[in-house]
Amino acid sequence: MNEISSINNPEIKLLRLLFQKSRERKKHKRFVIEGEREILKAIRGKYKFESFYVYKGSETHFSSLLINMFSTRINLVKPSVFEQLSIRSGSEKVIAVAHSKTHELKNLNVSEKSLILVAEAPEKPGNIGALYRTAAAAKIDAVIIANPKTDFYNPNSIRSSLGSVFLLPTAMAPSEKVISFLNDKGFNIVTAAINKNAIRYDLFDYKTPCALVMGTESSGLDDLWIKNTNQNIIIPMDKTIDSLNLSVSAGILMYEAKRKNNLLK
Repeated sequence: MNEISSINNPEIKLLRLLFQKSRERKKHKRFVIEGEREILKAIRGKYKFESFYVYKGSETHFSSLLINMFSTRINLVKPSVFEQLSIRSGSEKVIAVAHSKTHELKNLNVSEKSLILVAEAPEKPGNIGALYRTAAAAKIDAVIIANPKTDFYNPNSIRSSLGSVFLLPTAMAPSEKVISFLNDKGFNIVTAAINKNAIRYDLFDYKTPCALVMGTESSGLDDLWIKNTNQNIIIPMDKTIDSLNLSVSAGILMYEAKRKNNLLK
């Protein structure tokens, strides 16, 4: 294992940039994962790793995690240096650098029984993470991010999802291409939108293959989705409330769709 004792080490400088800058993550096609739980989920998601940074003195705790990382650089980092890197004040004591995936729509595997979630233009990393955590809990088959506005590998998305972003097949593309993809695959497109043709979410059958399409909390869905939907659905709310949190709304719809398809176990 290599030992790093200076914040001016070139690897540490790059690591800090990967933590802080979306453009650096995209440039290097790498991103940062902090925390053992999140790293284990990335391993389950078949991500490839470039390097590990372990809080010096904690290497024994992570021996089972690192033992099979034969081709991955493992660095022991001086505590004072590690704490300057960590967005969790060093509490997790392990950081990994992994290779980004491409997330191309054409590579997304779906079937006639697929139930997927489409999120249009989610902006807040915390919301994206919460959305993935809910979707993973509901065992949704895949997620598509239409018109992406935020770097998928933002450390705050990873943190708020507890690593669930690594567990679900994900594609990203403009809404026009997503709609074309869904139509080509015979998907039942279901949009969460308030209009005169909307029905209560619990009155719909969610016949698969089914895509549940969610817009932003602030502005909802683009009209393009409304024009191409098979059904608009609404979640009844008290008249004093104008919207629900994105992950809460998505969770209600995902579990209802699973229930209607007898998929809750």
